[in-house]
Amino acid sequence: MSQPAIVAAPTAPKNFVPANTNAADWSQLQPLYQSLITRELKCQRCLEKLILDRSDLDAAAEEAQANLYIAMTCHTDDAAAKKGFLDFVEHVEPQLKRVGFELDQKIANSPHVPKLDANRYGVLLRAVGQEVKLFRAENVALQTQATKLDQSYSEISGAMVVNFEGEEKTLPQMARYLEDSDRAKREASWRAVAERRQQDCTKVHDIYSKLITLRDQMGRNAGFDNFRDFQHQRMHRFDYTPADCGHFHEAIEKHCVPLVREMQKQRAAALGLQTLRPWDLKVDVKGRAPLRPFTNGEDLTAKTSRTYRNMDAGLSQMFDTMLGGGCLDLESRKGKAPGGYQYQRQASRKPFIFMNAVGLHRDLITMVHEAGHAFHSLLSKEDPILLYRSSPTEFAEVASMSQELLTLPYLSEFFNEADATRAKRELLEGAIAVLPWVAHIDAFQHWVYLNPTHTVKERETKWLELDARFGGLVDWTGLEQFRASLWQRQLHLYGMPFYYIEYGIAQLGALQVWLASLTNEKQAIANYKAGLALGGSKPLPQLFQTAGIQFDFTAPIVEKLMSAVGSQLKQLS
Repeated sequence: MSQPAIVAAPTAPKNFVPANTNAADWSQLQPLYQSLITRELKCQRCLEKLILDRSDLDAAAEEAQANLYIAMTCHTDDAAAKKGFLDFVEHVEPQLKRVGFELDQKIANSPHVPKLDANRYGVLLRAVGQEVKLFRAENVALQTQATKLDQSYSEISGAMVVNFEGEEKTLPQMARYLEDSDRAKREASWRAVAERRQQDCTKVHDIYSKLITLRDQMGRNAGFDNFRDFQHQRMHRFDYTPADCGHFHEAIEKHCVPLVREMQKQRAAALGLQTLRPWDLKVDVKGRAPLRPFTNGEDLTAKTSRTYRNMDAGLSQMFDTMLGGGCLDLESRKGKAPGGYQYQRQASRKPFIFMNAVGLHRDLITMVHEAGHAFHSLLSKEDPILLYRSSPTEFAEVASMSQELLTLPYLSEFFNEADATRAKRELLEGAIAVLPWVAHIDAFQHWVYLNPTHTVKERETKWLELDARFGGLVDWTGLEQFRASLWQRQLHLYGMPFYYIEYGIAQLGALQVWLASLTNEKQAIANYKAGLALGGSKPLPQLFQTAGIQFDFTAPIVEKLMSAVGSQLKQLS
């Protein structure tokens, strides 16, 4: 097994921040921020220079936090890594929020704002204005507490291991057994993981309850009746509302859930089962051995590199820049936080990809998904305005999810022809199946934060009610306690509240990119890259339009896309 990546120090030249600045040390950041706060703005160009210098300084601070977060998630059992991250959260992040608000005010209230080019600065000024509107000093300490609670969840999750067939396994490593053709082994592995999660169920409930209380107070501090409405504005959702989310839930329930349930009926019949159990959802219905696209992290990166070489020269070049310089930590191990992410280190402008690969087809999907985020970071990295080097998550996830689909014609690097066809079908089925889960998680959060004083029992009851609405046809007899706490595995609920419907909106966008590629792949990829290159410099509808797709998650588009994917699945049969 390869060793974890070493996070490289920033090397890119800076315009405002001295090269030797330790941006994890507030005593070194404070004078620089103070000089910006007190800087006299005599003209339009002075304001523009302030925006650029602030971007440079914020990038240094963001990269310091990124490196500490990366170290902590790579080694949740490392006391020094944990301390470094928590020290930043407790002592630096609150100060950054405070000076950030002062700078937002300085920019928003400058008399030179009307002179700025609205086409260039409009998105930034809109965001700055929103931050000024929503900032409350009393929320800084609450956010620090919330971050520490999220870190506790990561620590609990990272420590979860089971003994299975005489070996200690992480929970990600256990996923491969759900693909085994031996049904008894699948059941045993599923129960082992479920029972291990159940051991910490009460602790996780407690963490989530504390987060709900903290966040409800944050919303009320900002003058809102609830955290949901506060968070939607805080996430700069200028182009849709909570009511639009409800319409998305209805569209998925009407046009997607029936398709997922029909696929599950077909699966049960193919397996010769009266009903599906939770351990029957991943196994191949024809009894074929599980797909094993790679052996280890090194093999995964080599094959992914060749895939992009065959697909597009620009994407290939970008991917290969990540093969060195501490940009990858791919394999699962004890003490590593769950999940996967891409984190752009904004000062050095180098992406970092984190995942828990164990050799599954799912891991390959995660690899190209996170590569899509990295492409987004790399294509927009030259913009001197920090805000524009990232985009709203509704579009950021188009960057990643599109890669899951655009790489489908190039799976020969990983599979023979028969297995490649099988992998394509699994991916498309997964692209459909994730949409009800997204709606389920989002609807759950709406209820949770509109009813912040609910009990644990009420929480579980609501989860089960939503499962009846969005879930499949799985038989949970005798497993009710596990079903009621399935939401606990969704890490976004703890550290990124309400950051999940983006996956649904983006999946619909990614499906549009993919369908366009079936007609003209070269043009679809060119449009995709053009959209990504804008970063976050334009409003969401314009980002989607530049990428050649529609910003639309209403019932008609859902119905249209489900029909198209259904037709493709029939062809793959």
